[in-house]
Amino acid sequence: MAMPKLQVPLLFLFFFFFFVFLALTPSRAQTFGPPLVSPIQKDASTLQYIITAYLQSPQETKLLLDLGASYIWINCDGYNSSSYRHIPCTTLLDEFVGCFACLMNCRDSNPNCGDSVCVLKPENPFQSSISGNEQYAPALVDYFSMLTLDNTGSIGGPSSSSPFTFIFSCGYKENLEGLARGVTGSAGLGRSSISIPVQASAIFHYPRYFALCLSGSKTRPGAAFVGTKGPYKFGRGIDLSKPLAYTPLLLNPVGKYSYPDLKKPSSEYFIGVTSIKVNGKAVALNQSLLDIDSGNGSGGTKLSTVVPYTQLETSIYKAVTEAFVKAAASSPFNLTATKPVQPFSVCYPAGNVRTTRAGPTVPAIDLVMHRNDVVWKILGSNSMVRVAEKGGADVWCLGFVDAGVRPKTSIFAGDPSIVIGGYQMEDNFLQFELESMRLGFSSSVLSRGTSCASFRFAAKKG
Repeated sequence: MAMPKLQVPLLFLFFFFFFVFLALTPSRAQTFGPPLVSPIQKDASTLQYIITAYLQSPQETKLLLDLGASYIWINCDGYNSSSYRHIPCTTLLDEFVGCFACLMNCRDSNPNCGDSVCVLKPENPFQSSISGNEQYAPALVDYFSMLTLDNTGSIGGPSSSSPFTFIFSCGYKENLEGLARGVTGSAGLGRSSISIPVQASAIFHYPRYFALCLSGSKTRPGAAFVGTKGPYKFGRGIDLSKPLAYTPLLLNPVGKYSYPDLKKPSSEYFIGVTSIKVNGKAVALNQSLLDIDSGNGSGGTKLSTVVPYTQLETSIYKAVTEAFVKAAASSPFNLTATKPVQPFSVCYPAGNVRTTRAGPTVPAIDLVMHRNDVVWKILGSNSMVRVAEKGGADVWCLGFVDAGVRPKTSIFAGDPSIVIGGYQMEDNFLQFELESMRLGFSSSVLSRGTSCASFRFAAKKG
């Protein structure tokens, strides 16, 4: 199907007013429409987190949840829509989007082709091919929608009948390498002008908030919320928006697209972990590793939904695991480590580990933030991973992995010292406040008698 053509004046006006609309200050406008919500499924084979959106007519679309990515991208090979538009180069919208380059002289009538159109990079963190992650594809404007949250704050209902115009990137079939079956792209929630929460806020004048509650259940989903400060009603009517502890969201000034003579800020979210305690005792660490290096962006603590288990720089990993083993061997735990199972290095026989509602009874790991009284407490439900091999080992393993010695994010940008992975976020409620740039976090909600799997989604209407 040929792409619908607009006359030049109308096309210019469309993009001009779209740009102005995106630039509106949310706090100065009335809120329109209910907030957005999506189930977050965890794929058992890849450990990837997946949300649901509606595109192309619209139809249900599964997207990788990538907390730190800048925007949405979707495989446009076979993309079926009559409403999409490319973004012309050298326009205000081109500059606003931050296009990587301009595609020229591609005359086919399909979303992955255009003449003098803006291109973005469809990034896949699981793609093994280096050349695949260097591909560029046209940026599109088309309809996009998610489920909505009703006014009770407890039940999500279908809202695909109310799509809105959104900017995202195309991708190609080869960009799907390594993604879970049925996933056709990625949903970016990162620090950028065209991430999902920022675009939704500009279009519907929502508060610039989003929240994640990743499920620890093997069968039931968690939930993602966009454009609401709460309430977030989970099982037993518990509102997870309170109480929360708060810590600043930090900007890393050197992102992966930086060059020696041009620094570009990272789109990923960092927090200021200042110390780590195991069983209440501070672990001796090289403090400089906990700070973000303004020169190359290395160090600090990043949040990631595409890393399954928390990664620690080698010296931090060694110090934390040694402290954990020592504490676990003492009373009241009295645990003796056994042969580890990859990718972990500290494991205990499952039969020797007592369990409670908060998970295995093991030493707590505290991530101390900008103040000593602001602590992300990691209990057994988030620190220990059950590994049961058929006919083999049945163990609980400390769910942290060695990230190596300062690996590189890119040629010019360093890697964080700590990456808090998805498993450590499960059954923890996280609220990202993009207006005040702070993170609200709950630590494990299991101790409150609820879970991230207890949010009720309405059945989809026929």
